Amino acid sequence: MRAFDSILVADWSAGKRAPKSPSKDAIWLCVARRGAAEEPVYCRTRREAEDWIRNFFAQEIAAGRRVLAGFDFPFGYPQGFAAHVTGSSDPLAVWDWLEARITDAEDGANNRYDVAQTLNALFEGPGPFWGKPNEAGWPEIPYRKADIAFDQLSERRACDLAAKASSSCFQLAFPPTVGGQILMGLPMLARLRQIAGVHVWPFEDCTEAPVVLAEIWPGLIEPAVKAELGRLDANPIRDREQVRLLSRAFSRLSLSELVAMMTEIPDVAREEAWILGAGFEERLGALCATSLAPPPLRNDCFALPAGVEWTPVDEALELLRSRLTPVTGMRSAPLAESLGRVLAVPVHARRSNPPQPNTAVDGYGFAGGRPEGPHVLPLIQGRAAAGVPFNGSVPEGHAIRILTGAALPEGVDTVILEEDVRTDGTQIAFHGPLKPGANTRKAGEDVHAGDLALPAGQCLTPADLALLSAVGISEVDVRAPLRVAVLSTGDELVEPGDAAGPGQIFDANRPMLLSMMTRFGFEPVDMGRVGDDREVLRLAMDRAAQQADVILTSGGASAGDEDHVSALLRQAGAMQEWRIAVKPGRPLALGLWDGKPVFGLPGNPVAAMVCTLVFARPAMALLSGQEWRAPQGFDVPAAFEKRKKPGRREYLRARVRDGRAEVFRSEGSGRISGLSWADGLVEIEDGARHIRPGDPVRFIPYGSFGL
Repeated sequence: MRAFDSILVADWSAGKRAPKSPSKDAIWLCVARRGAAEEPVYCRTRREAEDWIRNFFAQEIAAGRRVLAGFDFPFGYPQGFAAHVTGSSDPLAVWDWLEARITDAEDGANNRYDVAQTLNALFEGPGPFWGKPNEAGWPEIPYRKADIAFDQLSERRACDLAAKASSSCFQLAFPPTVGGQILMGLPMLARLRQIAGVHVWPFEDCTEAPVVLAEIWPGLIEPAVKAELGRLDANPIRDREQVRLLSRAFSRLSLSELVAMMTEIPDVAREEAWILGAGFEERLGALCATSLAPPPLRNDCFALPAGVEWTPVDEALELLRSRLTPVTGMRSAPLAESLGRVLAVPVHARRSNPPQPNTAVDGYGFAGGRPEGPHVLPLIQGRAAAGVPFNGSVPEGHAIRILTGAALPEGVDTVILEEDVRTDGTQIAFHGPLKPGANTRKAGEDVHAGDLALPAGQCLTPADLALLSAVGISEVDVRAPLRVAVLSTGDELVEPGDAAGPGQIFDANRPMLLSMMTRFGFEPVDMGRVGDDREVLRLAMDRAAQQADVILTSGGASAGDEDHVSALLRQAGAMQEWRIAVKPGRPLALGLWDGKPVFGLPGNPVAAMVCTLVFARPAMALLSGQEWRAPQGFDVPAAFEKRKKPGRREYLRARVRDGRAEVFRSEGSGRISGLSWADGLVEIEDGARHIRPGDPVRFIPYGSFGL
């Protein structure tokens, strides 16, 4: 079976139209992807929810994402019910039977008790359905179940008994009213099932279906729900938290676990349905935790295709892009603590921005535009201000005083600037023309409720926090900062400030790389320096793997006698030496140490910095949960001349002065001063090139790499 990309969990309701403000006993929907839940969606009516779900399915199918959609009401009745009612043991025939008879008005008014009475009449004696708002109505429905023998049908299904669910498919009134939810839910599912690609588990083969409908039950994670409600501030809405936790738990299941849940069911489930996850309560509860570590990288994530030795830069980058996945855990965080964090899942707007039509200026509002020429309008008493709306409507042909940001009162769709108006306090005079809608903002003209506000992988900026606040988001699912261990190797290295003996040099790489990690938004972990001692290096790598998500080494990455990083990775069976057609750099050792990705950089500081910017930076961004982003370059005239042979891509230390790219006087890889002198890199493509002054070259500022 193919894995699911998106999990949708719905908490259904058989009640009437819910209030505008999010509340309990309404319909709540939540989507989770890759272990993190999005902001739950509140729906006031079943029609609204069905439209939202239908649109969601269409979007996911169009995007090629596979959906598992769970609904918190039974998909079937006890064995024998379908055949008794429809003449067929196919439970989906009951869905169609109900869809043809249940009516549901916009305000939530419905005929479920009438339909239940019709069903009861099909049975001898008191039918199985019981419970109603009052004893006088619907005479074919018993008020209590005391006189129902349940000798023709079982009261509960096999899955209800397995999950220890106290509710009954036939109980229509008095909490829990599961029977009412079924009657109002199955007709909706019958309509959704008509969408191409939608299948129903466990009634149909769902192995490859783009959308799978399944029955779920929040009671499976009741301990986790109680713990979450106790952790939250005042008056949390249980239904909201249930869909968030349950969708998160199912999205964190491995494919093998989900396959087990969907296949290890009794034969009777083919008629009665089954609660997905029944029998796996402990596992689902554990997966509700607020933080979760992602799976480790595959051991072959750095393996080159067979026969490949020299790798062009673009191919190396594409290999990294296609093989790496996030390695950081996820957790929910308040918006105020999320600056610089990476969104784990997309965020959709809870509220439109602006939430209602409003004015962009101080002035006077009225209905409709005005043609060219003078105009005089009577002014009504009162005014509209930001946060203090006018309580009433503005009659046709009248105007009202209105201030910037104020919601437009009823009867106002146009505003004229106060600077263009004369008034005596009872009327206003101005000249046209003025277009209808002038100086106003439409509701949702920035973002509509339900629209994507920010995608997964976004590293949150102050501007992002402003947007999320404006659309009603107070908490987001973010990834933990990527921890990068930086380790220098080589007997020749000493700490800056220490006494340097003959043949020794100060360690320039570690301070450079640690500071680069900080500028990239990662969490640097200083592992110090290690001499050319393989066993000492092994211990240092072990410590680095325990403390960090990624290991960045410099030196010892080639194939010489003292290249111990490469040797250790080979011994571990997880070493790949990428001979990249790049200057400076070329050898880049990639591998896994105790499951943690290792980037073995050249020991030369210039090559180490270039390889970090070009290769490690975008790769580590992916590992941190961000989207892959190529650095932004600009074509500028060259202020230099250079001849280049074909075969390798070259990066020259460069800066722009007077609109032209200058390059450092020497291309020597040991000239660290050139890194400080430069503002960025000039990238020269793989083929042969003769660059003359004035020719266009691609300049990439350090800032485009995130420095």
